[in-house]
Amino acid sequence: MILGLTGGIATGKSTVTAMLREQGIPVIDADQIAREVVELGKPAYEAIVRHFGKEILLPGGQIDRKKLGEIVFSDEAERQKLNAIVHPEVRRVMREEAEAAEKNGAKIVFMDIPLLFESKLQHMVDKIVVVYAPAHLQLARMMERDEFEEEQAQKRLRAQLPIEQKRADADFVIDNTGSREETEKQVIQLLGRLKAETAP
Repeated sequence: MILGLTGGIATGKSTVTAMLREQGIPVIDADQIAREVVELGKPAYEAIVRHFGKEILLPGGQIDRKKLGEIVFSDEAERQKLNAIVHPEVRRVMREEAEAAEKNGAKIVFMDIPLLFESKLQHMVDKIVVVYAPAHLQLARMMERDEFEEEQAQKRLRAQLPIEQKRADADFVIDNTGSREETEKQVIQLLGRLKAETAP
């Protein structure tokens, strides 16, 4: 069974991913793959530089993610363009990794896809698990990390589907508003249900 793991920015998805891995469950990380496919010399890298120009590059030739982020989070058309370059490549690698995990005997594989709904990738997975925290908490967590000022944080939240909508469309919800222990308990319960469903 392939499960899509998603949520919103600062809902605690990486915490849940770590818990799944601790339980020995393979997790394929779309963000990690997205970083790899835009590395120097990869096909997506060439296409990004062709479209966005050399001014988005760092002195060493790597893509300046912050600079590119500023462009695409301020301009919907540019964001769509970037996604059209990166996403097909990411999907291809994710499918390869899922097949490899199944060959190695994994019965349950998670695909960690932050923008699963936004990118309409429901077809890639059998069931969807949403890591949930309400929007006010997302905003507070983003600002707590000091990564974003309020306006930037709001902009990133607006670029994603509202978390309540994702929660409504999920097959399973892990509520990450409480303690780490409470979240872990839900993860272990979920794995119990999934193992029962995939048992021969």
